Amino acid sequence: MTGSLSWAQQAADGVAPEMSHTAGATKTLVRADEFMVSAANPYAAQAGQDVLGKGGNAIDAMVSVQLVLGLVEPQSSGIGGGGFLVYYDAQNNRLTTFDGRETAPRAATPQLFQTEDGEPLKFFDAVVGGRSVGTPGIVRLLYDTHKEYGALPWADLVQPAIDLAEQGFEVSPRLNELVTRDQERLSRFKATRDYFLPGGKPLEVGSILTNPAYAATLKAISEGGADAFYKGPIAADIVEAVRTVENNPGVLSLEDFSSYQVKERTPVCAEYRRYEVCGMGPPSSGALTLGQILGMANQFDLAELGPENPQAWRIIGDASRLAFADRGRYMADSDFVPMPSSGLVNNGYLAARAELLQREDALPGKAVVPGTPTWDHAHLLADDESIELPSTTHFSIIDAAGNAVSMTSSVENGFGSRLMSNGFILNNQLTDFSFRSHKDGVPIANRVEPGKRPRSSMSPTIVLQDDQPYMLIGSPGGSRIIGYTAKTIIAHIDWGMDIQEAIELPHAVNRFGTFDVEQGTGAEMLAPALAEMGFEVNLRDLNSGLHGIVITPEGLEGGADPRREGVAIGR
Repeated sequence: MTGSLSWAQQAADGVAPEMSHTAGATKTLVRADEFMVSAANPYAAQAGQDVLGKGGNAIDAMVSVQLVLGLVEPQSSGIGGGGFLVYYDAQNNRLTTFDGRETAPRAATPQLFQTEDGEPLKFFDAVVGGRSVGTPGIVRLLYDTHKEYGALPWADLVQPAIDLAEQGFEVSPRLNELVTRDQERLSRFKATRDYFLPGGKPLEVGSILTNPAYAATLKAISEGGADAFYKGPIAADIVEAVRTVENNPGVLSLEDFSSYQVKERTPVCAEYRRYEVCGMGPPSSGALTLGQILGMANQFDLAELGPENPQAWRIIGDASRLAFADRGRYMADSDFVPMPSSGLVNNGYLAARAELLQREDALPGKAVVPGTPTWDHAHLLADDESIELPSTTHFSIIDAAGNAVSMTSSVENGFGSRLMSNGFILNNQLTDFSFRSHKDGVPIANRVEPGKRPRSSMSPTIVLQDDQPYMLIGSPGGSRIIGYTAKTIIAHIDWGMDIQEAIELPHAVNRFGTFDVEQGTGAEMLAPALAEMGFEVNLRDLNSGLHGIVITPEGLEGGADPRREGVAIGR
């Protein structure tokens, strides 16, 4: 590598090479002694810190953070969407996960996203409108987990978002940019158009935006809990919006709302060096695929190779390709499809898969095929063809008692289905299913089925050391979430970067054969060597939103992704 400072060292020294969306911006490592929040928007992070400062715990702060994010970052997440929570309960020394993913309507069929001829719809023909809307899970996730673990009164935690919705918040450059970019689709529906395109123009940077409809919704939820969302007029309004939209109506029903349940699930954990990397299992593919990448990388001395060595990235990239091959074949909602979950992260299986990486060049495409992990029983499946585009948020919280929240939530595509109801965006998560139901007569695991939860790549992660939380991390970014999270863990554990340095380290991600390298950063210096190894290389914007916390003997250290507008704050 050339230059007075290597590109990795520039990031580590806070002199990061120019990044897209940030014009070379970096952020400073944040330290705290008592508690910390790292979230994708300053309003949300401050709301969480205020809760912790009043004696609330991590679950309390989670409620306020998410409800404020739904207001100030509506393109990414909100109460019209879903999410996954990885939670460490310090009092009981217990790690668990909660699945608040959207569900397919009872009236959905495997042909939901197919033409009359049985061919898959074009992606945005499926997304925009009511067809793509699943039953939202966020409100039930927040309410149920608060009921079990929260310390402060529910209404007190909803109030900050109500106040901000009524008083107004300053429109950020990011929100303006995304509205401007998507204004043609946003303009198709009156409520959405009126809110995001007042007077026919995108929201102006710095203008004060109020949302009285969202405030009214939150007041109902504050007083009536989750039932006010799932069993009353709010649910009826959503169902009507979805079913009566002129173009592309959907099939949601009131029964889909009244029967919705959050599911507590056993975490999926994989060994990496002296740590356990734990996250959300199916219907998320995040923890399994992340665990596979790290499990294969575990067979190599990445610390010795270092972040400048293209061979380190070859190993990471081809481990990811092999993991994504397994993901496409096996991973889906395990309530509907038998899955070899334990086999996929078995140390012996991953060591055998890693033997394919004992070479100097890229794996040829014909070698990147699903493996044969151990099954409890045999099952024949075809490879998936689902599309997953990025618009999601992640935040990490640790409180004074050591309780830890790592949560990723989403409306799927930017501004979801583009439909609004009662002041919030409705998701398009059903397009995370495979549009095809079968391939050559063999069923696809991630096909649409009534009540099923679409596969996700959201990867909220808690890394354990000696059975105690050590690192909280996650990101938005569609299926690249997994690569962003893996890179950050490797950069911290193997390459000795603090959490801010690890987050800022430029991305190089490979899912399906093409190496996506973050343009405008020093990672471009890897491109010639990767191409010489046989990879197709694509220089492009890789707009992650990593937000993490590391627990050290000296206290808490937090980082926020400079590619977005978030912050880490604590006390």
